[in-house]
Amino acid sequence: MNAAREVEVVVIGAGQAGLSAAYHLRRTGFEPDRDFVVLDHSPGPGGAWQFRWPSLTFGKVHGMHALPGMELTDADPARPSSEVVREYFDRYERAFGLRVRRPVDVRAVREGTAGRLLVETPDGTWAARALINATGTWGRPFWPRYPGQGTFRGRQLHTAQYAGPEEFAGRRVVVVGGGASGTQHLLELAPYAAATTWVTRRPPVFREGPFDQDAGRAAVALVEERVRQGLPPRSVVSVTGLPLNDAIRRGLAEGVLDRRPMFDRVVPDGVEWRDGRKVVADVILWATGFRAALDHLAPLGLREPGGGIRLEGTRAVADPRVHLLGYGPSASTIGANRAGRAAVRDIRRLLAGEPVAA
Repeated sequence: MNAAREVEVVVIGAGQAGLSAAYHLRRTGFEPDRDFVVLDHSPGPGGAWQFRWPSLTFGKVHGMHALPGMELTDADPARPSSEVVREYFDRYERAFGLRVRRPVDVRAVREGTAGRLLVETPDGTWAARALINATGTWGRPFWPRYPGQGTFRGRQLHTAQYAGPEEFAGRRVVVVGGGASGTQHLLELAPYAAATTWVTRRPPVFREGPFDQDAGRAAVALVEERVRQGLPPRSVVSVTGLPLNDAIRRGLAEGVLDRRPMFDRVVPDGVEWRDGRKVVADVILWATGFRAALDHLAPLGLREPGGGIRLEGTRAVADPRVHLLGYGPSASTIGANRAGRAAVRDIRRLLAGEPVAA
């Protein structure tokens, strides 16, 4: 293998957080391909949005914020969000000359020499003085495990594999999960499926009224505190509740969003509870969320005993050269924008030999 190519900063991931970081690096004088490089495993622009199901139109997207320096205007709310965001990210990358390299899979990040981090890929190794990790969660769908799961004769799939409601026509579907994806799937599936059943571990919390800045700050603070303690983060959405919009109200009124507690086991033809209740099903759709895609950072030993990576702001406490964006409190699109700016500001201090912020 050729010698490692040296740069000041490697950005891993070109979703909202990665592009925000790249923008702020360039804006403060870092030159793409000379001072920093952006590596992205996806086949094209768009981050995780390019993989979203076609029926998730842009008008249904909750809280999509523009990237810094370029507004997202005149987007047709009826178009698939995957198309709208893919085209927007593509324009953004070209407008600011970010020169994203793709598809590039980062296999590992490990300690190098002279204080540099080695970022290993099938296309060679990069030696960086700092790392901005913005790999998100889409690559790590979370599949819970329940007794009997392997005996189910029907189909099991995760939100990451969901392509739209039409494929469930005439099927009896169990949807697992109380987040935004679970409710969206249910509302879409109901007109097509023979029957739907909604199960969640906890009773869903529906939020009345507007979600103002104070409520947003309080929600982010709860997520941030877990990260500061080195615990695995909960999503910002998990502490905000589900917005009680017109579609949700209809689903509640029509009985589509009639929640049942989590079943105890899976059987060949459905799911069962300990008290003897049973639902016969052809499909189990696991809308159970995602986990942070951080396996490539394992050689650095950043995880705390609690299972998470302890952060101050976006900086890993165990290694100030490493910043995590789109992790914990910066997982929202507006949070990713702010985190990109903060990470670059911190990295500039680090590279200049100045004390990093406390």
